[in-house]
Amino acid sequence: MAVDPLTILDEVGAVTGDAVSARRILPLLDLTSLRGDESEAEIRELCARAVDRGVAAVCIPPRHLAPARAGLRGSGVRLATVANFPAGGEDLLAVAEEVRRAVAEGAQEVDVVAPLEAVRAGDVELAGELVGLCREAAGPATILKLILETGLLAAPDLVTAVARAAVMAGTDFLKTSTGKRQPGATLEAAALLLGVIREAGGEVGLKLAGGIRTLEDAAPYLALVDRVMGEGWATPARLRFGASRLLEDLVEHISRNG
Repeated sequence: MAVDPLTILDEVGAVTGDAVSARRILPLLDLTSLRGDESEAEIRELCARAVDRGVAAVCIPPRHLAPARAGLRGSGVRLATVANFPAGGEDLLAVAEEVRRAVAEGAQEVDVVAPLEAVRAGDVELAGELVGLCREAAGPATILKLILETGLLAAPDLVTAVARAAVMAGTDFLKTSTGKRQPGATLEAAALLLGVIREAGGEVGLKLAGGIRTLEDAAPYLALVDRVMGEGWATPARLRFGASRLLEDLVEHISRNG
């Protein structure tokens, strides 16, 4: 019998993580810098760290795609960027054009923010329309992630409705947060998204972002995913952690424990 994700939050919330979980999480990282004022040198250094540590992807602002593409060439680390970020506006055609330009400049993955104010006002369908337009603009080879900003949506029914609309419209991943608003990721939001993902046969991925800075922060999410989806599901093709500070804490735990 499938476990209800919301019934095990206290159980998984007590998980603190160890070197084994740190090794599992490391290749699931989207090493991220989205301040907006990064220098080209900072982007190149970020890419070098990503390649050295073997993370899943680097996620950076669109204007830095060219140097990041050069820094990641031949590494296997994927290049991700953002669109409609972080506000989540309602000019859907403009957002789709952002996605089209990003892909033309080398982005392999694009994280798009849902039209937040419209969704909060009840226009859930607009999120699906955005995904559909961005899916067409990105093409089938590009991974498309929809950022729901679950802390802002707040109501469980609304989070679930937006997630379902996005899945039906063709998103590849559901993402918890931009990391720019509080609260960011929460176990409850992750459980709601996993419920929708399981409805979709596990064919849609989950990206956890917003306030996940340490192994202690990240381990409960990995435990939740394992319980709900099965341990084999947590691969870079299906699970990501979007973080800028998490990397070094993982590396420290791994090196400390051999």
